[in-house]
Amino acid sequence: MLEFGKRLKELRLGEKLKQSDMAAFLEITSRHYQEMEYGKVNIPATTLISLAKYFNVSTDYLLGLSEKKNEKALNHPVHELIKKRF
Repeated sequence: MLEFGKRLKELRLGEKLKQSDMAAFLEITSRHYQEMEYGKVNIPATTLISLAKYFNVSTDYLLGLSEKKNEKALNHPVHELIKKRF
């Protein structure tokens, strides 16, 4: 979770956003968002997807599983379903 928090903070600062801005976007408290950046809480998959879409990066990048920010989605029906729902 530490890599996730580090990358989330890096992306937020790159957009010149405050933690409170991100908390408002996610409809959570500022404290909860801060804990996300510190790696103290697990986040739901829906939040992960929302953040990836917001910053235009892959979920793998956010999770520290890839160094590429914008990997092409796999051609799998599940990926298409996720795109439509979120």
